[in-house]
Amino acid sequence: MIAKRLAIPEVFLIQPKVFGDARGFFFESFNLHDFEQAVGEQVSFVQANHSRSAKQVLRGLHYQIRQPQGKLVRVVAGEVFDVAVDLRRSSPTFGHWVGEILNAENKKQLWVPAGFAHGFVVLSDYADFLYQTTDYWAPQYERCIIWNDPALNIDWPIDGEPILSEKDMQGLLLESAEIYEAM
Repeated sequence: MIAKRLAIPEVFLIQPKVFGDARGFFFESFNLHDFEQAVGEQVSFVQANHSRSAKQVLRGLHYQIRQPQGKLVRVVAGEVFDVAVDLRRSSPTFGHWVGEILNAENKKQLWVPAGFAHGFVVLSDYADFLYQTTDYWAPQYERCIIWNDPALNIDWPIDGEPILSEKDMQGLLLESAEIYEAM
């Protein structure tokens, strides 16, 4: 696999080696040894999730203020624009974001470490989104920053308003959200 550091150096775009021919393809979607070597930290995934969303659905920007989750995310059907926002107050990239197109064809994955908010918007008719997390979902600690916070100025590649859950409509601005003081 090839691991590329993004503008926020703790976030990585992972490109697996894909072997394909007329029959189809094969690739190793995860190898603990290679992954830890690439990102420079030890990880232990405790939960795997799968969501399906329709076009224009935007999920996020989610994070857990306690039990923060690192996430390794990928798309197995369709296409999304995936975003990570640095919420570590002591970080030189606090409040910055990175975004990448993930789809079934490019097979890329994004490593979003603990200390970041995460979200995505579906660009295709639908998308199946898979992610592994380094800690368990804890709804009592889950928080949400509003997708269109002007302080973040995320360049979502959509026309018009996205489709949001009730929870995501209630997201806070970064300036009033709980964030990570030390990580």
